[in-house]
Amino acid sequence: MTTSSQDLLSADLSMGTVMLKVGDMKNMTTYYQQALGLEPVAEGLGGVYLGRGSTPLVHLAPAAGLQLPSRGEAGLFHTAFLFEDRPALAATVATAAQCDPRRFAGSADHLVSEAFYFTDPEGNGIELYFDKPRESWEWTRSADGGKEVRMDTLALSPQAYLQQNLTEESLAKQHQAGAAIGHVHLQVGDTETAEEFYVRTLGFERTAGWHGQAIFVSAGGYHHHMAMNVWNSRGAGPRKDTLGLGEVLIQVPAEDEVGALTERLTAAGVSHHHTGAELRFEDPWRNQLRVAVA
Repeated sequence: MTTSSQDLLSADLSMGTVMLKVGDMKNMTTYYQQALGLEPVAEGLGGVYLGRGSTPLVHLAPAAGLQLPSRGEAGLFHTAFLFEDRPALAATVATAAQCDPRRFAGSADHLVSEAFYFTDPEGNGIELYFDKPRESWEWTRSADGGKEVRMDTLALSPQAYLQQNLTEESLAKQHQAGAAIGHVHLQVGDTETAEEFYVRTLGFERTAGWHGQAIFVSAGGYHHHMAMNVWNSRGAGPRKDTLGLGEVLIQVPAEDEVGALTERLTAAGVSHHHTGAELRFEDPWRNQLRVAVA
């Protein structure tokens, strides 16, 4: 189902820093630095922000008293790091595989992107990916009049990919290569509730679905800024306070868009805290979301 244009999130939306609640700060910080080539951008009582250049990508927050979530609970499926070109992606895939080969979880050609999957030391999913040119993405008309992007899961050989794309220069300049949070993929209890919240209340547009088991949503014609699936978590209720996902930041270009979203949340009866420049609230599974002006 489509959302009226005045209720859509900005086409210039981007995903911001993902905060993870961490049990072992030293181990997790070391992993994200050595495996993903991230560097400290800022530190404080709230933990450490790791990123590329001056851009924070992951906020690791100490939470030593919390337990790991079970596999079937709602929460984070993966944080997806987007790279500017194939050599930059290949360099980080190589360092992640070398850091701990056991944490490699698979790879795929998704037609719109090329992706490699890993799992961090506390079980948080990671995707490292590169977008194929937008002009190569295929869109079709959905039954409700919206547009859906064609995605698939095709074989992608890590060895062949590294042979074709990894260079000495990309490895040497790994820390200088730009990266961003391309999308965030969540585990939820059901996709119908997820679509009601993320599409009809927040204002994302649905871009794809998968047999009632996953939905993909975006702003501005991207393949997806967020996704929700029930592959491990069908029927899951609200989250407990556990290690893992702490907060997802969504960035919009102007304060009036924060205000418009505040009005939609109020109309939908969603509890929220609005400070003017940013808005904090929870999805139906108590995943913490923050919308702020970039």
